Amino acid sequence: MRDQLLAYFWSGDAIRSRSVSEVVLTGSLELPAPPARLSADWRRETLRLGLEAGDVEPLSLARSRARWPDYRRCLQAMRDWMDSLRLHGMLDTSELALMACLGANYHHDAAQYGGSAFCNLFLSEDRGQDLHFPATGQRIPLDRGRVVIFDTAQPHAVIGRHGTGFAKSDFPAEPDSSQVFLSWELPIEQAELARALGTSFDIDPATAGRLDQGQVWLNGAPANLCLDSGRWRQDGAHG
Repeated sequence: MRDQLLAYFWSGDAIRSRSVSEVVLTGSLELPAPPARLSADWRRETLRLGLEAGDVEPLSLARSRARWPDYRRCLQAMRDWMDSLRLHGMLDTSELALMACLGANYHHDAAQYGGSAFCNLFLSEDRGQDLHFPATGQRIPLDRGRVVIFDTAQPHAVIGRHGTGFAKSDFPAEPDSSQVFLSWELPIEQAELARALGTSFDIDPATAGRLDQGQVWLNGAPANLCLDSGRWRQDGAHG
C-alpha cells in the first residue's frame, strides 16, 4: 500500500483535511524578454537582499510594473493558458507576488499556504536549473515563459540541471544564478482547480477538528521533511 499523505489547512475559521496532489500542471509561454533596465533592476535588488544559495525572497512588484511595458502581455498570456486548462478567471482573484530565488532548498509550503496551490511564471533565461519534485521524480527545466501549478504540500526544490539534489555550489551569486518569477496563490478549494489537481477533501475530519495549525501528516502521524532529499518521514524517524 502507498503511504497516505494528508494536509490539514485553515478554511475560514476551521481546519479541513485534504489529499496531497502529485499532479504538476506545466506549460511554456512565448514571452518577450524583460527590458535590460528591468533585468538590471532585478539584479540590483537581489544583491541588496543578500540572497544566499537556497533563499527565496519577494521583490517589489510595483516598482517592476513601472519599468515593464510587456507586463500586461505576460498576464494575458497567463490568462490564456489558464483558460486552456478551464481555470477561468482564477488569476484575477488570486494574490500575486514577484519573487526571486538563488536556487531553493527542498521544502514544502503547506504549513502557511495549505489552502493554496502555487502558480509560478518564470521570467529569467535558462540558467541550467530545474524545478524538482522528488516524490514523483519530475524535473522541469526553468527558462523564460515556463509556467507551473502545483500543490503547496508537494516537496520541491530548484536544483542544478546535472545534479542529483540541491547543492549550494550550483548557485553562485557571481555570475548571476538567480531566478525571477511571478507567483500566484490559487485557492485549492476552488472546484475546477481541485478537479485539475485531483484533490479530495475532508478525508480525516476527526483529526482536523482537534488541530490548531496547518500541517502535513504521513500515515496518521505528523510528518517532517528531510531537507537533503525532499522525502517525507514521520516525526521521530531517522534517515
